[in-house]
Amino acid sequence: MKQLQPFHVLIYLAGILVLLTGISFLVNGDKINLFGADIRFLTFNDALTPAKPAEKKDITDIVKVDTVNIEGATADTTIKNTFESDGKMGAPAGGTLSAEAATSIQFNEKGQAALHAFFEKLDGAAKGKKVRVLHYGDSQIEGDRMTSYIRQRLQTQFGGFGPGTIPAKNEYNTITFKQTCSPNFSRYTAFGGARLKSKKYGSMNTAARFTSEMDSVQMLSATTVKEAFIEIEPTKTAYSRARTYNNSKMFYTSCYAPCKIKVYNGTTLVHEDSLENDGKYHVLSLEFPSTPGKLRYEFSATVSPTIIGFSLESDYGVMVDNIGMRGSSGTFFGKIDHNTAAKMYEDLNVEMVIMQFGGNGVPYMNDSSSVRHYAKQFKGQLYTVKKLRPSATVLVIGPSDMSMQSASGRVTYKMLPFLVQEMTRVSKEVGACYWDLFSAMGGENSMPSWVEKGLAGNDYIHFSNRGASIASQLFFDALAAEYVKWKQGAQ
Repeated sequence: MKQLQPFHVLIYLAGILVLLTGISFLVNGDKINLFGADIRFLTFNDALTPAKPAEKKDITDIVKVDTVNIEGATADTTIKNTFESDGKMGAPAGGTLSAEAATSIQFNEKGQAALHAFFEKLDGAAKGKKVRVLHYGDSQIEGDRMTSYIRQRLQTQFGGFGPGTIPAKNEYNTITFKQTCSPNFSRYTAFGGARLKSKKYGSMNTAARFTSEMDSVQMLSATTVKEAFIEIEPTKTAYSRARTYNNSKMFYTSCYAPCKIKVYNGTTLVHEDSLENDGKYHVLSLEFPSTPGKLRYEFSATVSPTIIGFSLESDYGVMVDNIGMRGSSGTFFGKIDHNTAAKMYEDLNVEMVIMQFGGNGVPYMNDSSSVRHYAKQFKGQLYTVKKLRPSATVLVIGPSDMSMQSASGRVTYKMLPFLVQEMTRVSKEVGACYWDLFSAMGGENSMPSWVEKGLAGNDYIHFSNRGASIASQLFFDALAAEYVKWKQGAQ
């Protein structure tokens, strides 16, 4: 075997240096895409003039908001010991709101009119009416993050109890409720994974079945009766308002074969019946004298109906539904049956739809045209929401700051500020309101400071629970300030 001499090593190293130097001239920016993966290089210019470390944002004043007293006073929810509700659960605890806020909600004249219309309905919630808020969002809100805090604040101020509508089959960790399904229940979504052929997802964009969808011939040949169950119960870790409720509703559709159902509160059978098997959208409603324990829904049928959600709520007040959709960009309304969704919106009395999206597309937006393309798609989704529920106010919460790795450290994705600008523009054009989460955090390059303080994860994208509470408080303060100004002007 030939022995290596020192000059052999020197030639080898020189060759590597020449190769890397050549590549550095070809790299666009500080990375090159190789077989779908981003490989980062030190460019020739960076070697001569190293990049300065990204300047950290001081967010000390931003995160000073008070999130300690969220529970507030506990309203008296004592009701008669009967098997029905007396209709009195939902009273607000109230509290003082301020017209001053660190951030503001943006809108044009049309958006302001829609927001004021929502405030009128909020006042009605404290006087015995139900008002529903749907909070759609990507993984930033999954597991009831942000929504749970906003719900507690709204319900404490304007009335209402319970987590609102929850998925038929939950896939995300949540502090707000506990759910268990029999193994034969499968989850279907409008935004990824297995999908329903019927597209009948209702408001939740998810559904569950314990058999697959079948055509008429398959249903005739299905003779084996299948058993299945779904269990739901409150948790001690939920905010006080969310773990209290006395009404349970099950929303279902596509029931074409006889399906027996039994509902237990703990070990006590409280309801036994058959579901409507005409294939249409229906609601099974149950009332209780106080918060039930573990509710167990047992199903028995040869062909499964499509369960599209449950609602756990009080007799009146504000209900706020968390609809987290991991990986979604918010462009899902073309993938659902609009008739089913509109009927469910009506039954729920939806008066505000919050759309919190944009973040999932940011890493793939390389130029202004890709941002404009997404903004155009998103604008179409906002129009569809308004078509499905014309009376509802639409409010967009934009993406948070998000960081990517660069030669100077963690910095904001290049196209993110322009995306915020475009989402603000299209929101106003359709008469929706816009709350700028990116600016509320501190703007460009603010995420590293949130991570440093333990307010966001090491992915430099998602909030921690504490960070989500702070962001939610900033949003609530902005909403409350507009409410106070409206109230002062209306008197």
